[in-house]
Amino acid sequence: MASASTSAFSKFLNSPVGPKTIHFWAPAMKWGLVIAGLGDLARPVDQISVKQQLSLAATGLIWTRWSTIITPKNYSLATVNFFVGCTAAYQLARVAMAEKKVEVEEAKSS
Repeated sequence: MASASTSAFSKFLNSPVGPKTIHFWAPAMKWGLVIAGLGDLARPVDQISVKQQLSLAATGLIWTRWSTIITPKNYSLATVNFFVGCTAAYQLARVAMAEKKVEVEEAKSS
């Protein structure tokens, strides 16, 4: 039993996307962008940078696809980029809804 778990750990440790490679650590560190995006949900909409969120959404979705094309396939990188894109897209939706609300209120007051 111990040799099976050691073998599995050894396989993980020495895999092409294991912790001895950048393919492991880059996605691990990129989760910070997702956490920051989730933290920004409490930020007022007028303080959200649309250009920044557009670039995060675009790169998140582009790199998600790229992560499944490269060799070795890096599903951990694909996952984190998917969530980067999703959090940025949600922030963009918040901005769009806030702008629409302002337009409706201005139309009612006219």
